[in-house]
Amino acid sequence: MEQPEMKEPLVTGPATPGLAVSAAAEARPATSLLSAQACATCGAAPAENLGTVAASPSFVYAIGRIEPRFPLPSVEKEFAQATGRAEVAGLTDRQAIQKVLSQRQNRYLARQFCWVRTDEGLETYILVPRDPTDLDLLVEALRPTPSPMDLDCVIGTRGPIAPLEMCNGLVVPIVIFDQIYSFDRDALIKAIPRPEGTRAKEFGAAAEELFDRIMQMADNGGGTDEHRALNYCAVRYQSIYSSAADAFAANASLSAVEVRPSPLSGTRKVVEVIFSYTHRNTDVVEKSFCRVDVTEEFPFLVTKLSPYYDR
Repeated sequence: MEQPEMKEPLVTGPATPGLAVSAAAEARPATSLLSAQACATCGAAPAENLGTVAASPSFVYAIGRIEPRFPLPSVEKEFAQATGRAEVAGLTDRQAIQKVLSQRQNRYLARQFCWVRTDEGLETYILVPRDPTDLDLLVEALRPTPSPMDLDCVIGTRGPIAPLEMCNGLVVPIVIFDQIYSFDRDALIKAIPRPEGTRAKEFGAAAEELFDRIMQMADNGGGTDEHRALNYCAVRYQSIYSSAADAFAANASLSAVEVRPSPLSGTRKVVEVIFSYTHRNTDVVEKSFCRVDVTEEFPFLVTKLSPYYDR
């Protein structure tokens, strides 16, 4: 196929306009604007701390879950009053939160919430939108009926450690995000074009196996070049799933997934994502790899999947 990257089936849609930055805010330096966004979203963050984001950017491409938290007791009480005014009879707690925060008149509450990215229940980042209009992406990440298969892909810049007063004592790094993709694993698998001659059931099982292996890799917070490249491939490069289906059909097992710096790197940072498959009868290992450029915030594919030979 012409395009090596997957199309973007994970995007939930453009943010709804209505939270535009004022002319005065646009005229302020970037550090002041980031500070204002952090304060508007979940408590106050010192300007000198968020200013380090621009000085030494560290990019994030993370896959996990997004959850709202109350930063202060007053916010929790205000939300309870808003819930009492809404028609939420018969709804679960999660459905009630999603309904209340989705209503335009309650958007001020969404700005007060603390939005936390978690990985298997462990808090890893506090999320702050770079553009206030992107607050809608956080609200859209709330599912009225959540599932363990629900996932959110966060792309942004890692900042300093959050101060104690920002999110009710939670001390984790702040991430200023530019994009969030919200999806579930089944929708991702179904969006991948299936190779000709491969049955849907077999391809789906192979794709799920590979995706779960990538997600289970230790310490995958999406903050290193290696993990960013791996997460990018997991959600944007369909050929790795077709290759996995072919390997399983040939009686091979997925034995390793590695990421190494590419010897072709020059002024840009390029890594090699290597997939190893071991034949179940002969123990012969076959490897394939692709190259991903991780120089800037948005990774992109450099070379398509091809055979890999150890040097």
